[in-house]
Amino acid sequence: MRRDDLIAAAIGGALLLAGQSAFAQNADEIRKGIEQYREMLQDGNPADLTVAKGEALWKTKQGPRNASLEQCDLGKGPGVVEGAYAELPRYFPDTGKVMDAETRIVHCIATLQARDVVALTSKPFSGGGQPQTELEALVAYVVEESRGHPVNLPQEHPEEIASYRRGEKAFFYRAGPYDFSCASCHSADNQRIRLQDLPNLTKAESAQRAFTTWPAYRVSQGALRTMQWRMYDCFRQQRFPEMIYGSQVSIDLITYLGVKAKGAAMDSPAIKR
Repeated sequence: MRRDDLIAAAIGGALLLAGQSAFAQNADEIRKGIEQYREMLQDGNPADLTVAKGEALWKTKQGPRNASLEQCDLGKGPGVVEGAYAELPRYFPDTGKVMDAETRIVHCIATLQARDVVALTSKPFSGGGQPQTELEALVAYVVEESRGHPVNLPQEHPEEIASYRRGEKAFFYRAGPYDFSCASCHSADNQRIRLQDLPNLTKAESAQRAFTTWPAYRVSQGALRTMQWRMYDCFRQQRFPEMIYGSQVSIDLITYLGVKAKGAAMDSPAIKR
């Protein structure tokens, strides 16, 4: 290679490195700005309104039995809401299934109030500019009652252990038109999509932060989103078949993440971008 070509290559390489460094610095500054924005909003989290709506719905008598949900058993006994979300999903003897918070709430609506839950579960998530759904509000109330409680999903019953193992398998399962898995985005450090950091959920610390801050208020959507929505949207982005609300795979994935998050304090509803 001629001397002039060597000089040109060296200059080009230096400029490229400088550009990459500037981009990384700029991205880091923007990310810090986003974090500061979230902290500013946290004191007046709009999710508080959804929590209040959920509490009112929880205590309102509805359905053919004119009953409230105040005797709903979320795993800690009928009527006990505080700390329950931090221990879900878990096995319930009355159904013979591992259930997450959302499927358990639906179960209580059906059994205590005798309401037809088809309409509730056919459209569980609110659309853009729409009011929060009843299920979103109820979940917001239930998770708020676990704020500060340590995550402690039971892994004693064979069904609980099986759910965790299926969730782990689903997390690493590659399929779809892009041959993606959950792990494609969430099994390595320092990955992001645009300015969105992608936590390495194979590590306890990252799994703890992720699990304990969902459900969350999404500023970009102006709505509180639940953990079932988070699983649904991840499947959508992987171009997988549409995830059915409360499906086995959704519960198993939540179990897998929850077990890995053991010991961390719940801090939800939080705020996301």
